[in-house]
Amino acid sequence: MEVNLPKFEEIFSFENILKAFNEFKNNKRNKTDVAEFSINVIGNLYSLHNDLISGSYRHGGYEHFKINDPKPRDIHKASVRDRIVHHCLYRSLYDYFNKFFICDSYSCRFGKGTHKALDQFFKFGMSESLSNKKTIWILKCDIKKCFASVDQNILKIILKGHIFCPKILSVINSVVDSFNSGFVGKGLPLGNLTSQLFINIYLNELDQVIKKIFNIDKYVRYADDFVIFSKDKDYLLELTPKIADFLEEDLKLLLHPNKICLKTFSSGMDFLGWVHFSNHRVLRTSTKKRMFRKIIEKDGKKSVVESYLGMLSHGNAYKLSLRVIDFMV
Repeated sequence: MEVNLPKFEEIFSFENILKAFNEFKNNKRNKTDVAEFSINVIGNLYSLHNDLISGSYRHGGYEHFKINDPKPRDIHKASVRDRIVHHCLYRSLYDYFNKFFICDSYSCRFGKGTHKALDQFFKFGMSESLSNKKTIWILKCDIKKCFASVDQNILKIILKGHIFCPKILSVINSVVDSFNSGFVGKGLPLGNLTSQLFINIYLNELDQVIKKIFNIDKYVRYADDFVIFSKDKDYLLELTPKIADFLEEDLKLLLHPNKICLKTFSSGMDFLGWVHFSNHRVLRTSTKKRMFRKIIEKDGKKSVVESYLGMLSHGNAYKLSLRVIDFMV
């Protein structure tokens, strides 16, 4: 079924704003800012609706804080009214843009996710190696400081290629322009729901070049990590600088020089928290340590243990699962 972009009046109708707020407030009822907004929720939503429809809406600033997930990250939290706008945009634009994404992009997409990416990694490895009958090579790359490095002008140009309504673009530009990572015109905030969609729109440019220009069939991307499978090691060595040139010239992004890895399938490739071999996968040591640290911090809480058991079910981790079960209270 053809999915068209909704009109401005549909995206920011009061009904859609109300639905966006109800989606947004899930699991946030006890947050101070949400509780304060909810005291006069109808009045606040009508005020936001009027600002959007009249063209006077301007995105506000951010509250900044740091988290470890697992490495240190800078999170920027927008106001409640601005986050409602993010939800309106996301729920209205996702289906339209999703149809342009390649099948093997797995981050922040409905029906995708980490486990699907892991499964496809294994399927591509087995397919390319003819079920372990041939030696194959895997190129893994990581884009350096991806969210912080997004060029906002390039993002806007990509969006203008799809969105022709100046009123929708005005709201989107207000969201994009509301943040920079230290350099004017650079970066997307990790705390925005819209950033999840925008980064996929931005990196879809890479995905399309990989598939259509470089004619690569076996390619998996999850956020800023991607892998490519081939029987030809020299081909992957020649391909790496071509990918780096495209990223730098067209998207103003850089491959992380210390995170370019080329290994055989049988020797084990570290990807998305697991080390993948041709006939099994094991949990990465750092992921394992973080898992046990989290379980101990939560005093063996049943829901936490069960969550990790679910994760472990996607690899060869029977003995590790038994150790995790021992922590359950």
